[in-house]
Amino acid sequence: MVPSALASRGQGRPEPSRRRWVLYEAWAGAVVFAGLFALTAIVSPEEPGHYPTCPFRALTGMACPGCGSLRALHDLAHGNVVSALHHNALLVTMLPVAIAAWLRVVTGKTRTRSSPRWLGAAVLVALVIWTVVRNLPPLRGVLSAP
Repeated sequence: MVPSALASRGQGRPEPSRRRWVLYEAWAGAVVFAGLFALTAIVSPEEPGHYPTCPFRALTGMACPGCGSLRALHDLAHGNVVSALHHNALLVTMLPVAIAAWLRVVTGKTRTRSSPRWLGAAVLVALVIWTVVRNLPPLRGVLSAP
């Protein structure tokens, strides 16, 4: 097989044009995240009227997997890791994993941006489990945003 055929199947180095797009996407995501992080550092999510309310929480009264993320980012921006863990422990614990994955992409340590087929299902299962666990009565005040 020729090297380009290997790259198209995810077994070799990606083509230069595809690598360029992967880098654009990675940097665009980093810019968006940095903007959100800066916004939450400046404008507290505790102040009413600045951020939209969670539709899942408004309809059910329960915390969704993302509830508390803005408060957690605000706390992290101000160096309060314990409070950030209280608001959304999943975000705080997965942030280093996401940063490591991003670094692997931008430094070229990954061969392609393709993920294993099972990864999407695993993430979905983890989010469902996180939602159930954080809404259990004994843990509701500990693992959920107020």
